[in-house]
Amino acid sequence: MHSSVTLAVDAAASTRYSPAEWQTRVDLAACYRLMPLYGMSDLVYNHISARIPGTEAEFLINPYGFLYEEITASSLIKIDLDGQVLDNPHRDHGVNLAGYVIHSAVHAARADVHCVIHTHSRAGMAVSAMEVGLLPITQTAMRFRDIAYHDYEGVALELAERERLVRDLGTEDAMILRSHGLLVASASVAEAFNAMYWLEMACRAQVDALSAGTPLIRPSDDVIARTHHVYRPDTIRRFGLMEWPAMLRHLDRRNPGYAA
Repeated sequence: MHSSVTLAVDAAASTRYSPAEWQTRVDLAACYRLMPLYGMSDLVYNHISARIPGTEAEFLINPYGFLYEEITASSLIKIDLDGQVLDNPHRDHGVNLAGYVIHSAVHAARADVHCVIHTHSRAGMAVSAMEVGLLPITQTAMRFRDIAYHDYEGVALELAERERLVRDLGTEDAMILRSHGLLVASASVAEAFNAMYWLEMACRAQVDALSAGTPLIRPSDDVIARTHHVYRPDTIRRFGLMEWPAMLRHLDRRNPGYAA
C-alpha cells in the first residue's frame, strides 16, 4: 500500500516538469540522500546543484533548512545564474546565499559542468587546513593529482569571490577550499557523487596515515602520473555512470522516497 501511494505522488509531481528536468531532479534528490549514508553531510548546510538539461542558466539546489535525507525531486528549488528564483514549492525556505555564490560561479564559467557538490566533511576540512594539501599516497588520492586549491576568504557571501573561485578551479574537476572543505564539478550527478566519494576517501586515508606517526611511502612521479591517467574519463570510462544504478538500489533499500 505504501508503495502504491508513493508511485501516485511521483506521477503527479513529475507532470510539472519536462522528462529531462524530472530525471535530473530525481538523480539530484538521490545524490542528496546518499551523502549522509556515507558520512558526507553537515546538518542543513552544504549544497549540491545540477544544471537543468537544455538550459545554460538554470539549475536546481536544495531548500535551505532541509536535511539531506529529506530532499525529494519535487522539493528542489530552481534558480538562474542571477539568483532569481524560478520555481520554489516552499513558503518558508529559500536558497543558502553561500550556496548560490559558489554554485552559480561554477555553472556560469563551466558549460561542461552539470553537477557541483560542496562538502564540509571532517576529513575534507582537516586536509583543507594542511599546508601540504592532498598527498598522492594512495591510489584514490592519485586520481586527484591535479586538484585545484582556493584560499579561504571567509564565509562565501560576497559575489566578488566568484571570479576567484572559477579562476582557481580552472579546468579541473575537483578543488580543495582552504580551511573550508571540498568541491567537485562534474558532467553528471552520477559522476559528481563518485568523484566526491573518492575524494572524501582520499582525505580520510591521509588523515589516518598522518595520525599513525610513521614515515609515509610516496610513489614515483611516473607511477602517480600513470595512475592518474587511468582515472581520466577519456581513458577507460567515465567513473560514476556504471556505479550509479547500484547506488540507487542501495538508497532504495535504506531511504526510498526521493523520487516524490
